[in-house]
Amino acid sequence: MFYYLIAIFIILLDQVTKWLIVTKMYLGESIPIIQDFLYITSHRNRGAAWGILQGQMWFFYLITAIVIIAIIYYIQKEAKGKWLLGVSLAFMLGGAIGNFIDRLLRKEVVDFIHTYIFNYNFPVFNIADSALVIGVVLLMIQMLRDERETKEKSYGENGTHHS
Repeated sequence: MFYYLIAIFIILLDQVTKWLIVTKMYLGESIPIIQDFLYITSHRNRGAAWGILQGQMWFFYLITAIVIIAIIYYIQKEAKGKWLLGVSLAFMLGGAIGNFIDRLLRKEVVDFIHTYIFNYNFPVFNIADSALVIGVVLLMIQMLRDERETKEKSYGENGTHHS
């Protein structure tokens, strides 16, 4: 249940921030937070990351539904006793549902976090996108931990392989 609460928190934070952007800013408006680094910019995206697959909503509906079902399955079956796995999946679930709500209700995703990293104009993103990235990074950490534990069990304390 804890993991679903994390996902719900992410969805609420994502949707409230998007609502604020849609209701308080005009499309294209940009507010500097840290000059030449971070801006709040009202942007819309009808595709995926970096605007790929523009207008392919049926594809996003299908893929997102499959991803949500898979994440819930893994939370139920694999996350017991593995808090980092559960948290990573919760972040991914919240992020996937956050953008899915936009696609269903608005037919586009509201983006607003705009950064310039080392003079690179990074694509505008949102809380759901951030949650997805954080979830993937946490999942990779969990996978590395699992791999290390497997090697330690396989090779033992003294480094010799046990069959």
